[in-house]
Amino acid sequence: MNDQTKVVMTAGALRLQLTPSIGGAISAFERDGLPVLRPCPDPLDNVLDAACFPLVPFANRIRGGRFTFRGREVRLTPNMAGDPSPLHGQGWMNPWSAVTESSASATLDYRHEPGEWPWRYAARQEFALDENGLTVTLSCENLSEEPMPCGLGMHPYFECGSETRIDTKVACAWTVDEHVLPVAKVPATGRYDLHDRAVCGQGLDNGFSDWGGVATITGEPVGTIAMSSPGEHFFQLYSPPAGGIFVAEPVSHANCALNAPEEQWPELGMRVLDCGEEMRLRMRIEVRQP
Repeated sequence: MNDQTKVVMTAGALRLQLTPSIGGAISAFERDGLPVLRPCPDPLDNVLDAACFPLVPFANRIRGGRFTFRGREVRLTPNMAGDPSPLHGQGWMNPWSAVTESSASATLDYRHEPGEWPWRYAARQEFALDENGLTVTLSCENLSEEPMPCGLGMHPYFECGSETRIDTKVACAWTVDEHVLPVAKVPATGRYDLHDRAVCGQGLDNGFSDWGGVATITGEPVGTIAMSSPGEHFFQLYSPPAGGIFVAEPVSHANCALNAPEEQWPELGMRVLDCGEEMRLRMRIEVRQP
């Protein structure tokens, strides 16, 4: 049975709730009782019902659950029903521990011991809430004695309706096959243009590159939402045909980057961490009243 201890923070009209035992997830983020991120069941039992969760030590998919790194073949078991390619790493599938908490800040930790993912690492989420928004800093430190590939991301869910629009700058998109695996890199025009467009029910589940680092969401009852991740150049958008929600992910690397030859990793955003080396990703969500 999962420990359902919650961490609750407030700052002005904003309220944030974390459920560390369910993948280190955000289980509520509201302004004056209106959802900034999608509302969740309470108690939260399934991380796929969360408002946001961390992606560590990779984001999105590994094709067929297999990749090779410096002569070692790594095989990972699928971790979502109906999808043969495991995704999002281990952090979202495991409990985290609250190591610090105050009225407007908290720190959650997760430590991975070698298994199918054969490297030891420590992940941390630092949450800081203020009257204008939320800042989350996700980090991963390689605790193994050998180099480890690493990538990071955050997975925030937003509610949407016919008036909801997204405006962000991207240069390229990856088309995908029936398994949501990348096929070809194309200009982000037409179907893949994310400049001031409707975002609900678009049938998109695609990665983008040369991201401008800020996505503005309008048409929400809570007001205008600005989601930013300084320094990150990759972005993932999931907008299911049924509508109701969408996901706008700041990520450090392209989908399936681990399946590419290592010499391509720098252009695809995948890092290699030496023993004791750490990488970070920062996400900021600001809320501006209507």
